[in-house]
Amino acid sequence: LPWDPSNYLWHNVLCLVFFALFIVTVCSLHFNNIFSCSFSAAGVLLQVKMNVRRHLKNKNTVPKIFAETVARYGDKTALIFEGTGEKWTFRQLDEYSNRVANLLLERGFKDGDVVALFMENRSQYVGLWLGMAKIGVEAALINFNLRLEALVHCVTISNAKAVVFGSELNEAVSEVHSLMGREVQMFCSGDWDPKRVPRGTECLEPLLDNAPSHLPSRPQRCFTDRLFYIYTSGTTGMPKAAIVVHSRYYRMAALVYYGFRMTPDDVLYDCLPLYHSAGNIVGVGQCILHGMTVVIRKKFSASRFWDDCAKYNCTIVQYIGEICRYLLNQPVRDIEQQHRVRMALGNGLRQSIWVEFMERFNIPQIAEFYGATECNCSLGNFDNKVGMSCGFNSQILPFIYPIRLVRVDEETMELIRGPDGVCIPCKPGEPGQLVGRIIQNDPLRRFDGYVNQSATSKKIANSVFKKGDSAYLSGDVLIMDECGHMYFKDRTGDTFRWKGENVSTTEVEGTLSRLLDMKDVVVYGVEVPGAEGKAGMAAIADPTQSTDLAKFVKDMEKALPPYARPVFLRFLPEVNKTGTFKFQKMDLRRDSFDPSAVSDRLYFLDSRRGSYVQLDEELYRSILSGKHKL
Repeated sequence: LPWDPSNYLWHNVLCLVFFALFIVTVCSLHFNNIFSCSFSAAGVLLQVKMNVRRHLKNKNTVPKIFAETVARYGDKTALIFEGTGEKWTFRQLDEYSNRVANLLLERGFKDGDVVALFMENRSQYVGLWLGMAKIGVEAALINFNLRLEALVHCVTISNAKAVVFGSELNEAVSEVHSLMGREVQMFCSGDWDPKRVPRGTECLEPLLDNAPSHLPSRPQRCFTDRLFYIYTSGTTGMPKAAIVVHSRYYRMAALVYYGFRMTPDDVLYDCLPLYHSAGNIVGVGQCILHGMTVVIRKKFSASRFWDDCAKYNCTIVQYIGEICRYLLNQPVRDIEQQHRVRMALGNGLRQSIWVEFMERFNIPQIAEFYGATECNCSLGNFDNKVGMSCGFNSQILPFIYPIRLVRVDEETMELIRGPDGVCIPCKPGEPGQLVGRIIQNDPLRRFDGYVNQSATSKKIANSVFKKGDSAYLSGDVLIMDECGHMYFKDRTGDTFRWKGENVSTTEVEGTLSRLLDMKDVVVYGVEVPGAEGKAGMAAIADPTQSTDLAKFVKDMEKALPPYARPVFLRFLPEVNKTGTFKFQKMDLRRDSFDPSAVSDRLYFLDSRRGSYVQLDEELYRSILSGKHKL
């Protein structure tokens, strides 16, 4: 056919050629992305796995790995405590932990004993549990917000023979001292006042000053032995003591270190509680294992966050839960851009504020990861994918990391199984519970569970990947795209069904909080007699009573589908949170929307008026009787 650009056939040929080139280019980019992510994630896993194998072979422990760190970085700053500005070198941290170990040996503590640690963040906290670990004593890291029955429960279930507490918690310990038993030894660290501490309590500092600073003889421990106990947040019921072995501590810290390409030259800002795995393993672990300087803050402060980062030249900051939203809620200041922070490391950053957080604070990388203290299916957003991706799992090399999403019943969240009794894997875009295959002789796949065996059993399912196997149940619902990127959706039990649709409390909370200028918002489902499913209810922290309900309704109609809009509102001075900024919903669900049980302001979304009206006893009875339709 002679060349003629005006010829119809030539026109079609050229269109086909360009279309083919376009398809090839798009497919090439798509598969390059998949291959790149797959091999990058595989490389991180391989590196961590090789290190784990070496530590297993050499029967290493966290204290032994720390000894290598001290030999390499002895005079470098290891810890900075923001509260006093005090700096500890790696050698000073080593000597302090040696004194702790020798003191406990002198007092008769031996390999396998447990000592409860109950104090606010400070450098001594790290030295205390590290010193215990050097002689095989296991620390029970107790939430310093606990009081009365919950505090006694945590000490008791760990079988602790002693409690080391901070002087700032004198009153809390005195309240329960008589319930702990006389055989439990008590040590107080901090400002000593013999009149305020329970009878028989000893002041820790002079005892440590007189203890030898040399390394004591170590018991024969290995990489899979117990290191310490971390308690669950206790959003429902009493906290559970999760077992952390040395290999788990290493795995959690090493995966984020290698996955997010950290270096020993980084300075990490850690404002998270050290009784929690994010603060004490993901954060402090970079100091203990990799020689990084870590700045410890007593408690998170939104107003002082960027001042601290600038003052200490931090390059990495940690976040969890709602911290990023609290920072965005602060007035704009010049200091929030005058820092060296290159990465924000954590989990729970809401999709609705992800980009805003990066742009306002000039942070190039969000190192979002998924994980829990006891889980064997951690994930990491290693390629800086914007938009709430909490990790990646290769669809090309799935055997390298045996985790998957499996189908669950949308109402009960029970696992759905096929005719062969095995769980059904989810397709891309289909929400499912994240599970990880348990291989107990593999430190990367093992599940150590909790001190309470029945609690451990509830987190294990059988015949998940194949007949007869066992897997860890995360309790979290995620969604995976076609490339293998994972996105957090909700906790099992938090999702509720209304008007034939599933409502994700996490997503609605994020949207409502954004509409209400970053106020604390808790969303949950409540039962209404005669109505199928559960109606949405939102508890909103509004101490100044400044919420404009008319504007709120208009904004909500644009942002949320009808089934996701809360039917009931509850305005209260503040929302109860755990120490790791997770909302506590149990009491809110129990109170429901009953005006006689709730002293806070309650509102009902009247669909006929298209507005919220105050919920009083008369309207409440009308809703219960079915006279007032939802």
